[in-house]
Amino acid sequence: MSDSNDDQLWQEFHQVVNMTSRELSDWLRTGAAGEETETVPDQAGQPTGRQVLHVLGKRHVDLTADDRRVMRKVVDRVRAERREDLEPVAGQTTWRHRLMSLGHDPLKPA
Repeated sequence: MSDSNDDQLWQEFHQVVNMTSRELSDWLRTGAAGEETETVPDQAGQPTGRQVLHVLGKRHVDLTADDRRVMRKVVDRVRAERREDLEPVAGQTTWRHRLMSLGHDPLKPA
């Protein structure tokens, strides 16, 4: 991937992932907590959400091919659900929670 593609992906990813690392981490732990069990914090949430959290903790120059793959997947999934309009909008709770598990809160400005 060329540098300009890397830069574009970095910008797109950080545009659609509008939750901070802390917000995403808290959300993943909340979603994984149950009445009978609670997962280890580092293992809370869906694998893609944990990968997004991992990427958020990295510098642009430290990205791996796996990181870029996850970033592209998240950008594509959020864009498919939101299209180009990332303005705050209410929707069904399940839809919002699914997007939040990817680091995108549709009620928060991008």
